[in-house]
Amino acid sequence: MAGHSKWANIKRRKGAQDAKRGKVFTKLIRELVTASRLGGPDPAANARLRLAVDKARGANMPKDTMERAIARGAGGGDDANFDEVVYEGYGPGGTALLVEGLTDNRNRTVGEVRHALTKAGGNLGDPGSVAYLFEKKGLIVFGSDVDADQVMEAALEAGADDVRESEDGCTVVTAPADFEQVMAGLQGAGLTSSSAEIVLEPTTTVSLSRDDAEKMLRLADTLEDLDDVQNVYANFDVPDDVMAELAG
Repeated sequence: MAGHSKWANIKRRKGAQDAKRGKVFTKLIRELVTASRLGGPDPAANARLRLAVDKARGANMPKDTMERAIARGAGGGDDANFDEVVYEGYGPGGTALLVEGLTDNRNRTVGEVRHALTKAGGNLGDPGSVAYLFEKKGLIVFGSDVDADQVMEAALEAGADDVRESEDGCTVVTAPADFEQVMAGLQGAGLTSSSAEIVLEPTTTVSLSRDDAEKMLRLADTLEDLDDVQNVYANFDVPDDVMAELAG
């Protein structure tokens, strides 16, 4: 398994822990506000907001907290204006990184991201320097308690591109344009996913040594702990045994 995929599993577990101390709520509220501001407050007519609401529910965010964030975005006040930012750079071992954020202070955010990269021995790149190494995909994840054959049948019938199986369960892969259609097909088949999101997946990976992998995971944690950062994507690959040791 690619280190990046293993890292995705670690992030999901970490996300559940972060939710307990409110870190995830801060990021989700920003996304709810921004999605509502850009596409309107009705999830039925706003795909981005619909996905944000699903994520918020998955993190057990109270309904009234979600509703306040959506109303805040729809109101369009100054406090609802988060700018979308994307930073590209390089981490340990030449790992390519894409960092997505929502911020009300671009100078603060770029300074924090640059500091984290520099401290890890990496550097901030120019726009377009690594973006070509990633492609947008819809990922719908099911745990090992779900029948993989049933998932595969329903997913392919709904128009999914692929179904990846692992010891942790299976992941349905879709084109971004087909994401909602496939989600609806899976739900119509009575299947409930553990997570569903549109992400940037690396098209090629860099194999890291144990030392560089440890530095990379520490860098990823540092970046993800920044309030302004929403998502961190990287193109590294690490052997399973090393990844398991580092995750322990």
